[in-house]
Amino acid sequence: MFSRRTFVATTAAAAAWPPLAFAQALESARILCGFPAGGTTDAVSRRVADKLRGGYAKTALVENKPGAGGRLGVEELKRSAADGSTLLLTPASMITLYPHIYRSLAYGIDDVTPVCTAGMVAFGLGVGPAVPASVKNVADYLQWAKANPTQASYGTPGAGSPPHFVAALLAKVSGIDLNHVPYRGSAPGIQDLLGGQVPAFSSPIGDYLPHIKSGKLRLLATSGATRSRFTPEVATYAEQGLRDLTIGEWYGFFLPGKAAPDVVARAAQAIAAAVNTAETTEAFAQFGVEAGANTPAELSKAVREENASWAPIVKRVGFTPEA
Repeated sequence: MFSRRTFVATTAAAAAWPPLAFAQALESARILCGFPAGGTTDAVSRRVADKLRGGYAKTALVENKPGAGGRLGVEELKRSAADGSTLLLTPASMITLYPHIYRSLAYGIDDVTPVCTAGMVAFGLGVGPAVPASVKNVADYLQWAKANPTQASYGTPGAGSPPHFVAALLAKVSGIDLNHVPYRGSAPGIQDLLGGQVPAFSSPIGDYLPHIKSGKLRLLATSGATRSRFTPEVATYAEQGLRDLTIGEWYGFFLPGKAAPDVVARAAQAIAAAVNTAETTEAFAQFGVEAGANTPAELSKAVREENASWAPIVKRVGFTPEA
């Protein structure tokens, strides 16, 4: 998977691009977001749109296309003109993982053109009041789950999501039967975690940050290659002996599949200028997102490598592809 170390190196290279020199701004641009307003993907989209306005395009708006786990946004991009006026901001899994979990996906990786990343997230295993306070780490949780099989369940934002595969791998490598409880997004699952209806939850770490500070939830592990700067006190899965669970996810910008190289380069440079700033870094941090833009070539390489790397993981956990 695309590690934070690689991410930092490539985004640093992108930040060294020469200053923007656009001959003429587009009349309008839209950023497609396959998720509802108010979520992390929407928030990232809107902050970039604000900075594209007046330079890349005279007007830049976010158009939400929620539904089907983010697929509707990708499908809309596929139908759009490849002139740079329509971009998609999406988590990586819609492009790299979904081809392995949906039999009749309406698009493929060749139907989109990688532009650059906007940021990266790690996933975390959080526990709430249903789990004893004595449980401090993953080993403690697994011991508790083994001793309490009727309570050994975990929630995720949805079946087939990256956080689901992280937790499913935990069950697989530990040999402990953990029952999966899929939710329609993180928000309802976190509420049930707080209320004790589900003992544990696997989700992007940004979902936990407000509740960790208040002491209502405990984060037992994070999935990055190194500790997250947002939760430096929490050990990674790898540090706790679970290296197979080192999985992160980037948010990437894409153009339609037939976008010309000059259109891609123009969009990439504009987005890199918007993302690689102290202001954007601070804004993204509120959602547990590590801000950073790489180059089209680097993102294209990441897409193909991650698409290949998901296949054995899906097979290993025994996930059955959906229609």
